[in-house]
Amino acid sequence: MKLFAKKKHFKSHEVRDALVFALPWFIGFFAFTLYPIIRSFMYSFQEYDILHEPKWIGLSNYSKLLTDSRFSASLYNTFYYTMFSVPLQIALALLLAFLMTRKIRGLRIFRSIYFFPSVISGVAVVLVWKLMFQGDYGLINNILSYIGIRGPAWLDNPLWSKPALILMSLWGVGMSMVIYIAAMLGVPTTLYEVAEIDGASGWTQFRKITLPLISPAVFYTLVINIAAALQIFTQVYALTGRPPLAAPGGPADSTLVLVLYLYDQAFTFLKMGYASTLAWVLFLIILILTLFQFKTSKGWVHYEE
Repeated sequence: MKLFAKKKHFKSHEVRDALVFALPWFIGFFAFTLYPIIRSFMYSFQEYDILHEPKWIGLSNYSKLLTDSRFSASLYNTFYYTMFSVPLQIALALLLAFLMTRKIRGLRIFRSIYFFPSVISGVAVVLVWKLMFQGDYGLINNILSYIGIRGPAWLDNPLWSKPALILMSLWGVGMSMVIYIAAMLGVPTTLYEVAEIDGASGWTQFRKITLPLISPAVFYTLVINIAAALQIFTQVYALTGRPPLAAPGGPADSTLVLVLYLYDQAFTFLKMGYASTLAWVLFLIILILTLFQFKTSKGWVHYEE
């Protein structure tokens, strides 16, 4: 009996055919992914406006961040949005997933209803919410008026503009909900039966059984949602931009997020070098936060042995 199988050798024509089929991917990766990444890193140390040759300026772009008040404002707005929107999205998705795993009539219809908004085009959704947030005739303020509350000018008041973005972000929790439903359906029902015999309440069962067993799914959505929230752009650009009356990010830069500021520097002022610096700062922020989440996940994420 042979303890080790012979290593399989591929014929030269098989290797050639494989490389030919993979060639389009390699071309796309090197031309549209790897090369732009390398060039943007080089531009972050240069002054470049597209119209003239790049000029090497060392760490000037990075040192400029320390005195750029708009960068500080965009960083604050980005973290503010992420800090509130992500926990609310996860909590709402967990609640919907818990309800969608109960035995109720028309369950598939309800699941489709809650999932459907997450597949609609982002700009179309934002335009609908833009009408709903109107101060005088918006749907949200009209509903509030029925219960005696005078709604604010959501998009014209710096105090309410970020809460409006956070509220709008809850529209797309259907994707996370589907992931949680799949995870909850995989929890053994015998665990709940034993817990009921021991007299555990529904909340205790959810906290002691459901959450620990679906923690890998929660961890996955946490990492993905934080990365997505830090890169928010379309929603802010379409919701707050009213050119030529106002630039995106208003009012008073209260919704100026980091990617929007990056876009503004690159395509409004043609400061490609400084925009590349902002891009690499954002990359480092996402990288550090992701590594931190993986490091701390060992204490609360439980994988099935």
